[in-house]
Amino acid sequence: MTEIDCTLYIPNIDRRAQCDTIPGMKTGVLILAAGSGSRFGGDIPKQYVEAAGQAIILHTLAHLATEPRISVVQPVIAAGDRLFAPLLAGRQFPFTLLPPVTGGAERSISMQRGLAALPQDIEMVAVHDAARPLPSQALLTDVLNVAERFGAAVPGLAVHDTIKRIDADGKVLETPARHTLRAVQTPQVARRDWFEQALALESERLHLHTDDASLLEAAGFAVHVSRGDPDNRKITTTADLQWLQSVLDQRNE
Repeated sequence: MTEIDCTLYIPNIDRRAQCDTIPGMKTGVLILAAGSGSRFGGDIPKQYVEAAGQAIILHTLAHLATEPRISVVQPVIAAGDRLFAPLLAGRQFPFTLLPPVTGGAERSISMQRGLAALPQDIEMVAVHDAARPLPSQALLTDVLNVAERFGAAVPGLAVHDTIKRIDADGKVLETPARHTLRAVQTPQVARRDWFEQALALESERLHLHTDDASLLEAAGFAVHVSRGDPDNRKITTTADLQWLQSVLDQRNE
């Protein structure tokens, strides 16, 4: 096993904790369903739109149920959401589905509120998009394995297009080497105490973080990339929904 470099020093972080990650940490999932879904449109939030006869969020929960290390799932929903409770009423899962909490205007706020609601014995936390319905068992297994080994992990896919970094006027500043780039997905997984420390250190800048890994990185924690999956696609537009329906139809043939 590769040793974690514990020689780096960053103020206010207990760097020794990065040497203590071990397999078997009790895992909880925050399933984020508080977004507005403005790009998707429609009369209801995208996670409640049906594909192959059931709501997207039900597909998401069914796929999370394939990973036996997940012991609890904490939903984070929008204020005024009246669809979640009746949809989930009476449904059984191999994990404990906790009562939902209300999210905030920013992703990091929603994550922070979900994290605070988890039982105290949860040591590893995975943050997953409710509208990303097809996380495979292999993807879940791999990202948890890498997080248990190193402390934090995100699934990622190799980038095939050439990427340009530009300034405000559109002038190209840099062309990063493609082999150094990954398009990351969820669930994004880390030790609970790392997330808690990162939220405290970045409390004034939570609005700047578009994913959970960037929050950890800004606080000085190392994040590793596990294997992503092209089918672990976030449903953001109606074209994504049509793709999902096609994939599910093929799987049900």
